[in-house]
Amino acid sequence: MQDKYKREINYMRISVTDRCNLNCFYCQPLKKAFFLPRSEILTYEEFLRLVQIAIDLGIKKFRLTGGEPLVRKNLPFFIKKVLSLEGIEDFSLTTNGILLGEFIDELWEAGLRRINISLDSLDEKKYAEITGGGNLKKVLNSLEKAIEKGFDPVKINVVLLKGINEDLSPFIELARNYPVYIRFIELMNTNSKNKKHFLSCEDARLRLSVYGEIIEVNSPQGGGPAKYYKLPGIKKSIGFICPYSDHFCPTCNRLRISADGKLRPCLFSDWYMDLKTPLRQGVSDEKIKQLILACLKKKPLNRKKAGRGNKIINMREVGG
Repeated sequence: MQDKYKREINYMRISVTDRCNLNCFYCQPLKKAFFLPRSEILTYEEFLRLVQIAIDLGIKKFRLTGGEPLVRKNLPFFIKKVLSLEGIEDFSLTTNGILLGEFIDELWEAGLRRINISLDSLDEKKYAEITGGGNLKKVLNSLEKAIEKGFDPVKINVVLLKGINEDLSPFIELARNYPVYIRFIELMNTNSKNKKHFLSCEDARLRLSVYGEIIEVNSPQGGGPAKYYKLPGIKKSIGFICPYSDHFCPTCNRLRISADGKLRPCLFSDWYMDLKTPLRQGVSDEKIKQLILACLKKKPLNRKKAGRGNKIINMREVGG
């Protein structure tokens, strides 16, 4: 499936819930956020139908996000159902890791093998400040359990925060001790607080130069928009995701579905196609396909042409 700019669209991110057990300051919207009522959230059966339709259209890669996906009941059951569908080549989960340790066996038995853990600081005090009281020890325990269980690749997503986690040495040490990929991500401009904390990928790369020669290497499975580099002594590699300083729009291959069935063609635009209403009106799969293809026509060339607000104001809803 291609968009009008001939980009191959084969990846879908699915936010299964807008709820989260953390309260990271950079996810907070401009206006007070309210969680969606349960009746507005798509059921697993509705999500499963959309996944099958997406597969039929050529989507081969799927990632589950939130909010925090593991706060939704019976997530391993849903994952097992999704992975029973033919045509999926890559499937992964992004989690903050707080509950991951509790579900690690169920997730493995469901067939999940790839996990991304969001972790912005390895300092307990800073982690609690960033996340609104999160417990770092639980995340690190989950990380160790995931590695012991055999999940691979395990990726650590680190949002770069000027004045907070500029010292990247703890993450380099983590990459030396554990077989994990560390991915540094530029902060999205989702609220007024975020501007003062923006740290570019280039600044981060310069900070890593003290650890030796930085060599660009191939991306691991599910590498996505990140560019990866090898540093002396680390077990895997370091990635950078740079939506602002080195935007990846020309190679963007994804669509996003929010927990309430909004299909978004671009993370930088607040435009969406409502799929929940037609789903619940009982329209055919063919009609849903037509709506998805119509949404794809709205996918902009780049973030500067995204229009209609040019930003998402509630990252909990779209899952990043």
